[in-house]
Amino acid sequence: MKITIFGTGYVGLVTGTCLADVGHDVLCMDVDADKVARLEAGEVPIYEPGLEGMVQANVAEGRLRFTTDPVAAVGFGTLQFIAVGTPPDEDGSADLQYVLAVAETIGRHMADSKVIVDKSTVPVGTADRVHETVAGVLAERGASLDFEVCSNPEFLKEGAAIEDFTHGARIIVGTESDRVKALMHECYGPYIRLQEKLMFMDVRAAELTKYAANAMLATKISFMNEIANLAERLGADVEQVRRGIGSDPRIGYHFIYPGCGYGGSCFPKDVQALARTASDVDYTAELLGAVEAVNQRQKQTLFTKLSRAFDGDLNGKTIALWGLAFKPNTDDMRDAPSRTLMEALWAAGARVKAYDPEAMGECRRLYGEHDGLELVGDRTEAVDGADALVICTEWKSFRSVDFAWLKSKLSLPVVVDGRNLFDPEAVKAAGLLYYAVGRSDSLQG
Repeated sequence: MKITIFGTGYVGLVTGTCLADVGHDVLCMDVDADKVARLEAGEVPIYEPGLEGMVQANVAEGRLRFTTDPVAAVGFGTLQFIAVGTPPDEDGSADLQYVLAVAETIGRHMADSKVIVDKSTVPVGTADRVHETVAGVLAERGASLDFEVCSNPEFLKEGAAIEDFTHGARIIVGTESDRVKALMHECYGPYIRLQEKLMFMDVRAAELTKYAANAMLATKISFMNEIANLAERLGADVEQVRRGIGSDPRIGYHFIYPGCGYGGSCFPKDVQALARTASDVDYTAELLGAVEAVNQRQKQTLFTKLSRAFDGDLNGKTIALWGLAFKPNTDDMRDAPSRTLMEALWAAGARVKAYDPEAMGECRRLYGEHDGLELVGDRTEAVDGADALVICTEWKSFRSVDFAWLKSKLSLPVVVDGRNLFDPEAVKAAGLLYYAVGRSDSLQG
């Protein structure tokens, strides 16, 4: 098939590359000429395991191309995927200006029948607005051309996006059109040969499913953080509680790891956007509000524990950070707990020495040459001479540590573990003060 993808951000680039990788002819459109030039040269502007090699291979084979020409993009594919950003607006709702701008572009330049595929995460009713936008532009042109709009939400985890696209549990398409169903079945055919994973439903149901899925996962995280905070006050170890409840197959172990809050490009904005959607139809989504409130509070927990370890005086202290990205296997720092912590430390007069395997460049982009920030080359350099260590991201390279070595590196024996990576007793045996999440402070050495 010939497929056009509008947007070469995270979703657009992964989608276009994976579809090209199974033989489709894909043209990705972006307004950023510099980004397009980099992509044509095989340079991927985001970190996602395996993506750069796939982009380079498919560009070399001629199946994946990039353009800044909207006329060429609209003329290329029967399927026109919209995969542009939907950032949160000031009121928390999803900003649809980029989605509707693409719809206007398609309406302006289309010369034959098109199927427009909403791949971006968009509120319920967006397909209707896209349809109205295209129809309005066609009317202005005096053109009578057939087109349809369907919803095909993405379910990609950063750090595992290729696996999710190629072996995901489901592919949801919102449409009532037999023609669209046939075209989308052809599009995803290479990925459903072993298992029929295509789920067709109403457009509005598909749009809501995406938000509902992310809100459910965010709810599990915030719930577990509530239990962790309760466990601390009751003298219980939340990791034992986690194993106990996770063994129930109705609950399972996914997304019940306590920590320092969720971040990234999806959960924060999608929970807020769904709550705003509820408000727009005169419904108060109390649970969604609580999920967001718990998460915002949880992001403060690292600073709170650190402040307690130093009796409220962090002025002049140097704090080592292991991990800056909101999760492993990505360089994304959007709404990352590390940002909340660093900004609070700077306000308290502390300095930060930080290391992350992938997010150092992103950190420099966000904070520049901040006087209170030193980005170092590895985890050893980060802790050397620091007054305390804080673990913000559970990268595999942080999971195994010689605690006697760690104590010898730190000026003061303080470890704040925001991801519960370590055995408290082992840390205690090395003489370190250990502050974890949902584990009683009596576990300190």
